[in-house]
Amino acid sequence: MDKNKRNKSAENTTDARIENPDIEVNDIETPETDGMPEEENVEAAELEKVKELLNQKEQEIEKEKKEYLFLMAEFDNFRKRTLRERTDLVKSAAEKALKGILPIVDDFERGLDAIRASTDAEAVKEGMQLIYNKLVKYLADNGVKAMESTGAAFDADLHEAVAMIPAPSDDKKGTVSDTVEKGYMLNDRVLRHAKVVVAQ
Repeated sequence: MDKNKRNKSAENTTDARIENPDIEVNDIETPETDGMPEEENVEAAELEKVKELLNQKEQEIEKEKKEYLFLMAEFDNFRKRTLRERTDLVKSAAEKALKGILPIVDDFERGLDAIRASTDAEAVKEGMQLIYNKLVKYLADNGVKAMESTGAAFDADLHEAVAMIPAPSDDKKGTVSDTVEKGYMLNDRVLRHAKVVVAQ
């Protein structure tokens, strides 16, 4: 069988020379058998490179995943710690405020005992004034101040109108003629609106 193939190939070469005398024997194409293994080697090398690259990328993804989980855990701990600190701060602030009022409550209790035992109304009045002054000073020390509303222009951000009366003169229109209940400011914010009577 191989002999037949070789004979045919030789005949083809001879025929090709006869038909075209310029063609050399080297110019005639022969089926390549040696190139096949080289292509397979190239493909295998490329496949190996792709596998290495894939493995490298998988390792990078795993590393990134671990870092992400670590950061998530750290952020969760930070959030919990901040929430706990904020809660503790609110509790301690309320505790401080209430502790400051306790001495004033003690003064009121002593004042009530003195009222029951005393017949001197002036002394009782003076004692109550002292306790009131102490309470107002404590509030002022903590940023709470009473609003001066009577005679001021009505301001809906500060005042709550509970009644309207006719203005005695045109220049008094839109002003607060009387304060029913004092308003208070905590630093620069309204703690309680003043209840006022407005001249119309």
